[in-house]
Amino acid sequence: MTAPSPAASASPPLPAPTPAPQPEGLTPRQKLYVAIGVIVALIILAGLIAAVVYLAISPPQVAATTRDIFIIFMALESFVIGVALIILITQLAVLTNLLRHEIRPILEATNETVNTVRGTTMFVSENLSEPIIKLNSYVAALEKVVTALSSLFSLRRKL
Repeated sequence: MTAPSPAASASPPLPAPTPAPQPEGLTPRQKLYVAIGVIVALIILAGLIAAVVYLAISPPQVAATTRDIFIIFMALESFVIGVALIILITQLAVLTNLLRHEIRPILEATNETVNTVRGTTMFVSENLSEPIIKLNSYVAALEKVVTALSSLFSLRRKL
């Protein structure tokens, strides 16, 4: 049996490696939303497949009628999307107007106020705070001198 070397026993044990932080997974609510989304997508896909199979095996007149109805629904959908786009563009114009004519002046006034406050603080610092600080330092120095002189005179009296 060999004795451990002094160098090996002198070194402290290495700390256990810390595991890398694992990214947090989905919350249960998010998992539920994903599951519902997948189920809805599968139902829509199954419906489309069933519709195509039905149209493939049905007589041509039924397929033509179904096609015409589908075209009408697509036209209505295009109309609704067009109206929604017009509303969105109008809202965007209103937002731009709000930003340009109301928010910008508020920001400019705030910036002007901040600059005024900055100038005021610099004025107070230069003309009030600095002289008071200097005066306090002179008073403290004078107090030390008076204390030193009084202690010196009290020593002379004792001698």
